[in-house]
Amino acid sequence: MKKFSVSMAVYQGDNSEHFKIALESVYNQTVAPNEVVLVVDGPIPNETQQVIAQFLTSKSNLKVIRLEQNMGHAQARRAGMEHCANELIALMDADDISLPNRFQDQLECFERMHDCAVIGGLIAEFSGNSKPSCIRRVPQYDKEIKQYLKSRCPFNQSSVMLKKSAVLAAGGYQDWYHNEDYFLWIRLSLAGAKFYNLQKVLVNMRAGSAMYERRGGRAYFASEYKLQRYMLKRKVISPFRFLVNVGIRIIVQLILSNKLREVFYKLFAREKAE
Repeated sequence: MKKFSVSMAVYQGDNSEHFKIALESVYNQTVAPNEVVLVVDGPIPNETQQVIAQFLTSKSNLKVIRLEQNMGHAQARRAGMEHCANELIALMDADDISLPNRFQDQLECFERMHDCAVIGGLIAEFSGNSKPSCIRRVPQYDKEIKQYLKSRCPFNQSSVMLKKSAVLAAGGYQDWYHNEDYFLWIRLSLAGAKFYNLQKVLVNMRAGSAMYERRGGRAYFASEYKLQRYMLKRKVISPFRFLVNVGIRIIVQLILSNKLREVFYKLFAREKAE
């Protein structure tokens, strides 16, 4: 199979034990990566440093890039991608768990679909040590994904494998508060990139109440509103779709309490895991 890299970032707020489990899941694969590029986004606790040291001792293909200051998700993603040696790059978060067949499934899909720029999949959300309780399903085919993009983010970012050249040609990761991935998918779509989502769970994602809390508030709404304006100006969406999208976000992100927002997502944006 083709060579590929894994790009991952860790920062001071990440739980060191969760980070260790996430890294283990990257290596415990039916097809292992040729390299793992880990961006250390600013100062990190000693416990996290020890985890990195352990893996550096046992894994010769682990490349660690250290940023002196915390630069945030977009810049950490950008730095990771710049240091990846391979065209195919799998993204990974520091607290999620990749299923053992994840990379093999995506590589086989790229073999069949040479013209795709991004191949993602489903994620199963879990909290603590419990089993996954719900699944975030995303559309499968390019046309469906681009239609879905007009209202919601069409990929589960921690599940994607992408082509470095296509991402860099579209401007790469850029700062956009909590929406740097959605912003990238929009620009890739405008550039004519082709998309695909495997209809199987590739990643188990930690998703407690704090995750749903981050999906609300004035700063998050402002980011989403600007993103809708960006799509409207470039005729990705119609004025009517713009009004509908903004109206839904006013309710979910500004009016609903954190608890009700969690209930809303689980009822209307997730499906129960079997």
